[in-house]
Amino acid sequence: MAAEASLNLKPGKLTHENAIEIKGMNKWFGAFHVLRDIDLTIKRGERVVVCGPSGSGKSTLIRCINRLEEHQKGSIIVDGTELTADVKKIDEIRRDVGMVFQHFNLFPHLTILENLTLAPIWVKKLPKKDAEDIAMHYLKRVKIPEQALKYPGQLSGGQQQRVALGRAIIAETPVCLMDEPLSNLDAQLRQEMRQELRALQRQLGITMVYVTHDQTEAMTLGHRIAVFNQGRIEQVGAPMDLYRSPVNRFVAEFLGSPKINVVPYQTLNHESIKIGAQFKSIAHVQAELLVGLTQGLSLGLRPESIALSLEGQGLQGTVEFIENLGDVQMI
Repeated sequence: MAAEASLNLKPGKLTHENAIEIKGMNKWFGAFHVLRDIDLTIKRGERVVVCGPSGSGKSTLIRCINRLEEHQKGSIIVDGTELTADVKKIDEIRRDVGMVFQHFNLFPHLTILENLTLAPIWVKKLPKKDAEDIAMHYLKRVKIPEQALKYPGQLSGGQQQRVALGRAIIAETPVCLMDEPLSNLDAQLRQEMRQELRALQRQLGITMVYVTHDQTEAMTLGHRIAVFNQGRIEQVGAPMDLYRSPVNRFVAEFLGSPKINVVPYQTLNHESIKIGAQFKSIAHVQAELLVGLTQGLSLGLRPESIALSLEGQGLQGTVEFIENLGDVQMI
């Protein structure tokens, strides 16, 4: 029986620097234009998080990459091969692309261990004992080794989702698509599994495309984030670049917890600013870049950029609610 330390099953290698290239891709469901002129390049070994509100086209994007849905315009290229209607090409690509669905798809008549050993035995052609050793290794990584001999129907939804994660990871395909894989887990376990996914991705060197509506997952998991809204990409970049320099109000409001404050303002005489009914010098809000702008604009203030003033020189306001989180208070 192989020891855990000697496990050496590795994902297949991509031959191109760009694992996935999407160019001018459009997708319709009938008259509904779900994806609009998508351009996105994902490098080999990169973690890209696709985030946005429900209905923004995130899941449809990765379903098109895995050819579960067919796009009508533009191109999708996986490791140098353009996806077409050619069934042979699709099958070849799918062998290199794993997928974890939001709703776990496990074989109900197989035990958890048997679900995980399918890929090592039938695809990698490993002996059953070696496949079981590897499966137990990954069940420990997703923190449910004691469930190995049970059937999916005997597990909770969160446990089944972790099995689905383990099954995708054990296949060790060079590209892995994940559609909100942690949505059924509680808050503490989601945090633990985010850390585990990052560690596994680094260890295996796989290319990961991760879909979520949770901005915390987006900020902590991605090398880069692609923010979707109504079928379009609003902005792509490193998490802190998007946080510090959002291209528009939508991105600014989507990223950050607690949410950014957005208030109407107007500049007066290049020296003062009016927020609501209050007039303050520009220096008080560190808004020197606002000089010369016109009325009808909005000012975004991150909560961490606001400090209480004991001298009473800042903006006046009324405390409406205090949320005590232990280490911090949200006022």
